[in-house]
Amino acid sequence: MEYIFTLLHVVMAIINFYSTNGTLCSLQGEPSYPKLSKDGDIIVGGIFPFHRTWENTDMSYMVKPSPLDCISVDFRTFQFSQSLIFAIEEINNSSSLLPGVLLGYKIYDTCTSTAMGVRMAMALVNGNENSTLNEPCSKPISHYSTCECLSDKSKYPSFLRTIPSDYYQSRALAEMVKEFGWTWVGAIRRDDDYGNSGMAAFTEAAEQLGICLEYSFSFFRTYSQEKVLRIIQHIKSSTSRVIVAFVTYNDLEILLNVFYEHNITGYQWVGTEGWISDSTVARLDKHKILQGAIGLAIPNTTVTGLKEFILDIYPLKTAGSAIFTEFWEALFNCKFTVQNDLVDTTVCTGQEKLSGIENAFTDLSLMPIFTNVYKAVYAVAHTLHDLLGCKQTCSTKKQPDPLTPICCFDYSIKCEQCYEDYWSNQYRNECVKKEIEFLSYEETMGILLTAVSIIGAFMTIIIAIIFFKFKNTPIVKANNSELSFLLLFSLALCFLCSLTFIGQPSEWSCVLRHTAFGITFVLCISCVLGKTIVVLMAFRATLPGSNVMKWFGPPQQRLSVLAFTLIQVLICVVWLTTSPPFPFKNLKHYKEKIILECQLGSAIGFWAVLGYIGLLALLCFVLAFLARKLPDKFNEAKFITFSMLIFCAVWITFIPAYVSSPGKFTVAVEIFAILASSFGLLFCIFLPKCYIIIHKPEMNTKKQIMGKVPVK
Repeated sequence: MEYIFTLLHVVMAIINFYSTNGTLCSLQGEPSYPKLSKDGDIIVGGIFPFHRTWENTDMSYMVKPSPLDCISVDFRTFQFSQSLIFAIEEINNSSSLLPGVLLGYKIYDTCTSTAMGVRMAMALVNGNENSTLNEPCSKPISHYSTCECLSDKSKYPSFLRTIPSDYYQSRALAEMVKEFGWTWVGAIRRDDDYGNSGMAAFTEAAEQLGICLEYSFSFFRTYSQEKVLRIIQHIKSSTSRVIVAFVTYNDLEILLNVFYEHNITGYQWVGTEGWISDSTVARLDKHKILQGAIGLAIPNTTVTGLKEFILDIYPLKTAGSAIFTEFWEALFNCKFTVQNDLVDTTVCTGQEKLSGIENAFTDLSLMPIFTNVYKAVYAVAHTLHDLLGCKQTCSTKKQPDPLTPICCFDYSIKCEQCYEDYWSNQYRNECVKKEIEFLSYEETMGILLTAVSIIGAFMTIIIAIIFFKFKNTPIVKANNSELSFLLLFSLALCFLCSLTFIGQPSEWSCVLRHTAFGITFVLCISCVLGKTIVVLMAFRATLPGSNVMKWFGPPQQRLSVLAFTLIQVLICVVWLTTSPPFPFKNLKHYKEKIILECQLGSAIGFWAVLGYIGLLALLCFVLAFLARKLPDKFNEAKFITFSMLIFCAVWITFIPAYVSSPGKFTVAVEIFAILASSFGLLFCIFLPKCYIIIHKPEMNTKKQIMGKVPVK
């Protein structure tokens, strides 16, 4: 953001420490004085825009320009300054952090002027607010602490961050735009380091992700009306409907008014943390131009007592009377000194209460940002604490300066490689056992999958009991009871074989899980294929002079099921003989934990098992599809078609999910595919028959099955 993460955080790291001695450069021009201040042993500096703008002055370049006349108090800034003061007061009252050291502060007003902000920073870094002609100041000063450019240590060797650079936010915005499928967008950026550097990083990331920028305009609130009008005309004539805005809420207020004046609506806005979560923007957007805007926000955190301190404005009175008076008058819309011509002006008593007032100052929706100010002060305090507590531990040829202490460190580091099953701890001084991961019966996912497997097997047994009880009824006989019972038996095995995938992998479980899965599923599909062929043969047997059923009677049906299954058994035997599955410790997927899994051994064997199942399923589907137009009373082929559609869909989606799933989720995906396809077969083929047997016994007659009863 323009000032929260920029002027403040840089200058707070610039500390006027024992600066009374030594020669420092001085500033030229008018003296600069802090708006809020408090004496202390060490002074922490803060720079905030207490005003949102300034009155224009005549810049003739013939005479020295007069100082800026700042106007329009910004309540947000007072909240930020309160956060800084709160942190300093809390540190001063601490017995463990900087004991015996009193922190003070000097907080300056930039008037939202970059030039003024640089001047204030120079005043703080040199420990001198007075104006004298001396050697020029040469220290590189930054006024944007989130700018990626400050990461260049060759230019800014002493710069330290208290918050990540905008490089990360820019890439995150690009990835978010890509996630929503917006590949043709426009962009508006604030014309300064915050906007230009951030948008440059966004553009680079966008190009890598295949996102094209139709336009990228810079904007600043001091732009002339003609320049702003040109930007508006370009946006109106563009075809992209997404606008990425790397601006602050101050800029957005002007943009919203201009967009409303030119009736520009219907755009999808994507925003930075500089405005997306600011409730002030929501109040400014009276015409719903930003409706549906999305962006990135700072995570919410809580600091005990900070909210109450921010709203307690009386301590500001002792810190700076002039700015406090202006702030108080703007907050309560009154005047301490009323001129005679201002008859309707309310007189300030100094005892006004915040209760009942709703404005930007009482709105604490930006508490996460206030907390960042708080944490930045603590970062400086901890640095000072370590610095002051540092003792000289090594000899030097030159007598050190007794005044900002010298620390010497002698590191004797011996690095040792941890064993494969171990991982270094967070301090990098000890090897700890890696966490072992596998799909166990004790975890939630394992328990759920086990429960579903058992439920599926139990339902299969219940259906088998129903079929056995009504085995002499026409609907059971007509659907080939022998193949039906064999199919139910194989389905029960399919449900139960999924249990072999759960638990710690071992040699026997790795071999059993894949072979049991492959053989039981082929047995299952072979039964379905046999039923499909029976349907086709039975229909042709009803034609005059046809004796086709003698070629596919019960003996041939059993033989076909046995033959199809033996082929899969042969594939599994070859697989287990040449290169069987085995338990394996996967140390590459995660560095900090070990994944116990079953290595396939021969990938060809695994895919051969799956491929043979798929081939039988496809053949069964084709035959059932050809028989789908048989008379409605004999609709077994339709049920088989539906079941095979589900079966094929599950296993087609299984392949990419299986390849891309990490660790124990690979096993979970395989179990899910087994259960889903088993339930598909069970429900599509057997539930309609169970419904007729139990709830529609009048339809369970030979005449109904043969279709000899006229349809009502």
